[in-house]
Amino acid sequence: MASTLRKFSLWAVLLAATVSNGGGEAIAQTKSMIPPALVTPDKVESPLGALEFKDGVPSKATADKLYDNLDFTYAHRAFMDNLRGVSIHALRDGMMSIGMKDNEVVVFETLMDAKSLYLTANADTIYVMGFLDLSKGPVVVETPPKFLGAVQDAWFRWVIDLGAPGPDRGEGGKYLIVGPDYTGTLPQGGFFVARARTNSIVWFGRSFLESHNDPKPVVEGIKKFTKVYPYEEGGIGTPVADFLAGKTKLGKITPPPPTVFHDGSGKVMNTIPPNDWGFYEMLNEIVQKEPATSLDPELMGPIAAIGIVKGKPFAPDERMKKLMTEALAVANASSRTLFISPRDPSWYYYPNSSWFNYLFETGYEFETPIPEVTPEGVKPYPATGYRTMNERTNFFYGVTGITPGMAMRLTGIGSQYLLAMTDADKNHFDGAKTYKVTLPKGIPEENFWSLTLYDNMTRSMLDTPQRYPRAGSQNYPSPAAEAAADGSTTVYFGPSQPDGVPRGNWIQTDPKKGWFTILRLYSPTEPFFTKEWRLSEIELVN
Repeated sequence: MASTLRKFSLWAVLLAATVSNGGGEAIAQTKSMIPPALVTPDKVESPLGALEFKDGVPSKATADKLYDNLDFTYAHRAFMDNLRGVSIHALRDGMMSIGMKDNEVVVFETLMDAKSLYLTANADTIYVMGFLDLSKGPVVVETPPKFLGAVQDAWFRWVIDLGAPGPDRGEGGKYLIVGPDYTGTLPQGGFFVARARTNSIVWFGRSFLESHNDPKPVVEGIKKFTKVYPYEEGGIGTPVADFLAGKTKLGKITPPPPTVFHDGSGKVMNTIPPNDWGFYEMLNEIVQKEPATSLDPELMGPIAAIGIVKGKPFAPDERMKKLMTEALAVANASSRTLFISPRDPSWYYYPNSSWFNYLFETGYEFETPIPEVTPEGVKPYPATGYRTMNERTNFFYGVTGITPGMAMRLTGIGSQYLLAMTDADKNHFDGAKTYKVTLPKGIPEENFWSLTLYDNMTRSMLDTPQRYPRAGSQNYPSPAAEAAADGSTTVYFGPSQPDGVPRGNWIQTDPKKGWFTILRLYSPTEPFFTKEWRLSEIELVN
């Protein structure tokens, strides 16, 4: 307190001196008393160039330059933070381009091939997916047995798992997805209920080939058990006693309408988010369609700062268009670099390796490492309290779908992935050259394994005459890879099939395109998590 009074007295003396002598000398003394850390120099050298201030006041040229930089920064953040939401929107647009509608279902009856542009999809499982519109009320999704999937909202946030990692545990179940505006009653039983923060929902899943060579029986089961229909308030799951007590209306018990299915196999559709001005247009469409509170205010702030506000027209002037276009180019370039050329050593799964999977360190929310699973039980890590931004950007630039099931250490459930962008010498892959990778005996999976190649540019399956750029333990849609006498399996990547290499052990590349690969282990086993089993690095052959 005494110190504060002494400082106040000093400023009072200086003020009195200013009055008594006309102010000039005391003003100079006063300025000299300002702590240096508070002073903005008259001229500041910066990456933006020289910035000029007069007694703390920016010149007009400096103010214009700084406001441009602020708007550039907000536009850059709008891409980096919200690529995930635009990705969901692009996925919906692509699926609707083949004639789908909300609450309908697409089934890739003979698997997905390279003709469809999907972020790092696979050619091993039967994809099932669709979109829900919750603006008119909750929607029921009935899933088939032996299913593996999830529900995501319009901002690409996880809502609930379906199938084996979900509450039905792979037995099939009825999921009631409820939107943010629904105020009616919900059933007491009969459904797995999940609330979403947006009205637009994507759900997806995969079913496995039971005999590893014939999708028809699986597709028949999918169409038999999969149903999507509006929820009837007061129907199944609502006791009549609740109606008599005035708690709810009494809904009708009627068979749901038939679900409409579309075959997606061989269909050409683009589900990749754009890198041009269309990105901002899609972002605006999401903001206009969803509740104003569907996204956290801190994330919605930069979007609003560039003129995308719910209920208002998106009409940037030429200055803003120029800045936003430049910011988009830098943000896309940064995202692509994070995806194609990762540098963080903590991402890599093995020491001195090119194989990486950072989800073990970040979890599915890109915040806290996934829990350890021990004989004594689950041991969660404490929350870090911060988002790992580079990992989040890397993921959503190249992957569709995020769930806890992709980031867990449980054996025999879900799937695990390892990505490789470079070879053993840390060089990116050249489609004109031939490479090989060896998987030692005892590949740690209970279901099947596969390697899939992707186009660097589109992050979608590499389009070659092979059609299905994969190799693995399944013998559909291409022959299964053959093991050597010692039990190891070697897979080759190159523009032409090497002499003496079985067809199932070769994935074709395009001499004009770079590529990367993903190893998938479905129902992984303990040696994967303990790292007792380790595949080789990808080596250049010629």
